[in-house]
Amino acid sequence: MSDDSKRLAGVVRIVGSGLLGASIGLALRQQGVEVILDDASPSARRLAIDYGAGRAPAEGDEPTLIVVCVPPDVTADIVERELESYPAALVTDVASVKVEPLRELERRGADVSRYIGSHPMAGRERGGPVSARADLFVGRPWVIAGHDGISYRAAAALEDLVLDLGATPIEMTPEDHDAGVAVVSHAPQVVASLMAARLRDAPDASLGLAGQGVRDVTRIAASDPALWVQILGANAAGVATVLRAYRDDLDGVIAALDAPADPGSLRVVAEAIGSGNAGVARLPGKHGQKKVFTQVVVLVDDTPGQLGRLLTEIGEIGVNLEDLRLEHSPGAQFGLAEVSVVPEHEERLIDDLVRRGWTIAGAQ
Repeated sequence: MSDDSKRLAGVVRIVGSGLLGASIGLALRQQGVEVILDDASPSARRLAIDYGAGRAPAEGDEPTLIVVCVPPDVTADIVERELESYPAALVTDVASVKVEPLRELERRGADVSRYIGSHPMAGRERGGPVSARADLFVGRPWVIAGHDGISYRAAAALEDLVLDLGATPIEMTPEDHDAGVAVVSHAPQVVASLMAARLRDAPDASLGLAGQGVRDVTRIAASDPALWVQILGANAAGVATVLRAYRDDLDGVIAALDAPADPGSLRVVAEAIGSGNAGVARLPGKHGQKKVFTQVVVLVDDTPGQLGRLLTEIGEIGVNLEDLRLEHSPGAQFGLAEVSVVPEHEERLIDDLVRRGWTIAGAQ
């Protein structure tokens, strides 16, 4: 984005130079925005500065917008400090919980007329400035959690930031945000971690059978325990509500599996799987669409250039690739590429790929 098209004006101060803070800094620096980076860890700050995410603080700095990117348990402390230190600046934070920081600031009597919480729904499994990317937020939702103590006009700089970073601003109350992330992020983290824990004592032979299913379910289980203790503690009530409902459904399935021959047991299992189908169907797809796609599974030799050739030839056929997932077959020199396309293009894609020599493993 050129300087002529960017919306944000003034100097931005970022407190916290981890993945999110450094990524925001990199994106803003690409647009010519002056970025000040600060961090409780001098070495972390220096590393983020070395990567080009901003400059060190200096006497007389007057930021117009401050973005606090610190763990949830110190978010309110840092926001309060920044509000006091820079009385002309708008302050936001990117913590994954929004109710508790706002309530704590109100309890302390902080000037919340210059504070508005936000939360970019973006991240990576790895953290720190080394993993930062200027395009991390492109196309991602970014919640702006407005409240009665701040005017729309006073919060305008935050929306400018979100749009300049290529994200999509989503307005929600702090309460709705925390309830939402409880069901789409926080509870899934617990479920993934508990399922992954079952793998600790599994025989090696069993783990050798692992396919994409277990990898999908447990992908986020590699997350930082210390950070998640803070997140879950700050959103405990909402997460517990989701997990209780999950537990009730799970108890019903367990009871049915304990007595599969009893009348109605198989129906309980079938309805549980069917309810999952209905839930997945509600998740928005690419660009927020709710279209249903068909998956075509193609065998791809595990040699250099083969996946690239497949994608090129799908483009030559004239079919738009909606999504792509890769799975490696244990002990075999090939992988499975699951490509998602709109149903009306499925038959033509399969026919053309077969004519070009590709082997189709299946369609769903």
